[in-house]
Amino acid sequence: ASASADAKVPAVVMLHGTGSNRDEAGMGYAMAAPRMAADGIATLRIDFMGNGDSTASYTDYNYTSAVIDAKAAADYLAGLEAVDADNLGVMGWSQGGTDALLAAEAHPDTFKAVVTWAGALDLTGDALFAGTTFEDAQAQAEETGSYTMTFDWRDSLDLGARWFQEVADTDMVEVVANIKAPILAINGQTDTTVTPDNAEKIVEASTNEASEVLLIENCDHTFNVFSGDFTALHETVDATDAFFQAQLIPASAETAA
Repeated sequence: ASASADAKVPAVVMLHGTGSNRDEAGMGYAMAAPRMAADGIATLRIDFMGNGDSTASYTDYNYTSAVIDAKAAADYLAGLEAVDADNLGVMGWSQGGTDALLAAEAHPDTFKAVVTWAGALDLTGDALFAGTTFEDAQAQAEETGSYTMTFDWRDSLDLGARWFQEVADTDMVEVVANIKAPILAINGQTDTTVTPDNAEKIVEASTNEASEVLLIENCDHTFNVFSGDFTALHETVDATDAFFQAQLIPASAETAA
């Protein structure tokens, strides 16, 4: 039976990665959202504190604040007339993927499916801390209140001591093992920032049999969006869509029935 025009739709909170914003690298999320909408999935993109249009301080951003923001976004979606509050998902790119996993663990009754795009299990690697180590950066944050992270593509960001503490204290494999929802872990095969074994480890740790890995050929950490060739991005979005449809839309139909 075809859904009636007033049928409620499932919805997904989209979480961005380090130093990015709600539209994501190369407008990747801004391009993904209408494709998802066309397939019957509403989305909400948000700026984490200190990013995009947020006027808050990035020093206050950490795993806890990210989960609070993700839940607030889900609550907002749940309150919309067009949205099926019982069928919400969460997705995230890079550190946003880490945040999505944390949110799904913290709020199992809210988030019924998870998709990670190059979701990172370990943020203590040297990639984020050019010229120094996680430990030295943490020591600096604890001493002065923050560590300044520099980027090639944007202004620097000041990471607070609490972010370091939470990253150091969180076992992401354990977090994933606690998640009830199914997880689709997508990773570019040529991603050197968050290597493809991250996606494999996420699904290995997952206890939900519907969890799956998708590795995209010739695809980097930003899903090639800066190359002008959107093949990898579209493949990623289509897989994301199909997964959320499979996990959330049958549930929507059952709820309506």
